[in-house]
Amino acid sequence: MLRSLADSDALLRFSLLAIFTGLVAGLGAAVFRALIAFFHNLLFLGVFSLSYDANTHTPASPWGVAVILVPVLGALAVTYLVKHYAPEAKGHGVPEVIDAIYYHGGVIRPTVAVIKSLASAISIGSGGAIGREGPIIQIGAAFGSTVGQLIPLPRWQRLTLIACGAGGGIAATFNTPIGGLLFAIELILPEISSRTLIPVALATGAATYVGRLFFGDFPAFTIPALALHVPGVLSAAGMLAWIGFGVLLGVVSMIFIRALYGFEDMFERMPGNDYTRHALGMLLVGIMMYLLLRYTGHYAIQGVGYATIQDILQQLLLHPGFLLLLFALKLLATSLTLGSGASGGIFSPSLFVGATLGGAYALLLAPLIPGAHLDIAGTAVIGMAGMVAGATGAVVTAIVMIFEMTRDYNVIIPLMITASLAYGIRRALLRDSIYTMKLSRRGHNIPEALQTNLYLMHSARELLDVPMLRRAAADRTPLRKVLHARRRTPHILLVGDGRIAGLISADKVRRLDPDTGLSQLFATHGSSDFITVSADDSLFDVFIRLRDSRADIALVTVPGDADSEKSVIGALTWKQIAHASNLPDALRRRRPAPESR
Repeated sequence: MLRSLADSDALLRFSLLAIFTGLVAGLGAAVFRALIAFFHNLLFLGVFSLSYDANTHTPASPWGVAVILVPVLGALAVTYLVKHYAPEAKGHGVPEVIDAIYYHGGVIRPTVAVIKSLASAISIGSGGAIGREGPIIQIGAAFGSTVGQLIPLPRWQRLTLIACGAGGGIAATFNTPIGGLLFAIELILPEISSRTLIPVALATGAATYVGRLFFGDFPAFTIPALALHVPGVLSAAGMLAWIGFGVLLGVVSMIFIRALYGFEDMFERMPGNDYTRHALGMLLVGIMMYLLLRYTGHYAIQGVGYATIQDILQQLLLHPGFLLLLFALKLLATSLTLGSGASGGIFSPSLFVGATLGGAYALLLAPLIPGAHLDIAGTAVIGMAGMVAGATGAVVTAIVMIFEMTRDYNVIIPLMITASLAYGIRRALLRDSIYTMKLSRRGHNIPEALQTNLYLMHSARELLDVPMLRRAAADRTPLRKVLHARRRTPHILLVGDGRIAGLISADKVRRLDPDTGLSQLFATHGSSDFITVSADDSLFDVFIRLRDSRADIALVTVPGDADSEKSVIGALTWKQIAHASNLPDALRRRRPAPESR
């Protein structure tokens, strides 16, 4: 009864921490967007204002052609902040969060949240072709980690608070509470269970509430009424069209990832320093922005690019060639921005690329396949989801977020087809997502799936398939005679005075000189680097104990009797447990009876 009350109290306290983290993540999203507005208005228009609607185009800057230098000024400031205060703030943020979870015990320095906010706000506000979602995720995650460090919490709770902050940031930004929860599940959480999902759900709900207080209860993009003409029942032509679009987006996702990291490598090889390299990259972005303003009337690709996406959804851009040009320029500008050293996300560029490609796809194919009922706005929306799914690997998140943003159930089937195919094709062409590639290049492998390993739930006795020979430590019998007539190489347990003197594992036995006596082999190859476990212990518990003790082998004993050598009934190695986790037949093999002396 007392334990139940204590557990309930602990759950309540942790739930309150999760809600608090979500509230701060939502507030952080609002503050960060205000920072972007401040730097954008100051650098582009020369005014002090926090009023900025990213869904409308920025008016022409009073600086004229000198606006080309605005991204360069931003680059110098960002390089200084990142170089001197928080190198983790460089890039698109989410890989650093994942890396902290799997390789740093969920520890993210509080400084990262501050520097990431400033650096990313300057990058985006000065015209960098990047997104605000990645920084918001990293800011929320850094706060969750900080709470978990200040308050003594188990490691799993600290990691869960990181997911609360990350999911809350996404939820507040897009007004998509379910999407924020799914983002945390697909990309952040290392454990999926009720004890982790409930806190994250509370956090994303709280963050969405705060987001709606600041931004209103509106989707991220306004789609005019009846603009989505996706039929509820797809024709054969419609199915083929969406399948083709999914394949195309998968290929483009691979190109996007390759381009991003290719430009990063290119800039690292350039002569000069971090300042000159980033300034050069942003100078090229500034030139593209100015040329677009001069010849089209808008900067188009600068910043998050939501104004251009809004134009596509409102069907104001109807030339497929121009949409393809915007697609190519945004891809290039994002690669230049992040590759040269900016701080910002890739979520918004993925939406931009998907929308422009979707609009062009609809305009080009609609006359050729009238039965497909391809609509510019609908195809652009589905393109956004497909591009996010292909590039990030968060397929379910992309589908649900776009559904939450459009609130049109008719798009579900095309969404599922396109997003799933985009991910599958990209995965076939390139194993890593845009997030995991950064970590793979460091040699930090991230699990591709979270799953319950049923085989590790079995008991230790079920895996004992290697014979165990007992011999006295002083026995001089040649190894050849000991192994005579044995079909399989055994573990050799060396005993003396009723106690365990040492062990020679089966792997070592196979490599030893068969003419050498046991006592001599024990002197040179015997090992005491083992632990003892009960035959009833689960393989998972054995695995944890081996890891914690840094031992190589576990001696399995009769339950309740681990003191004498006679209680040992077998041995397990790392290799056996790893093999069993992939090959279930290993658990069904018959355990041989141990030989006596």
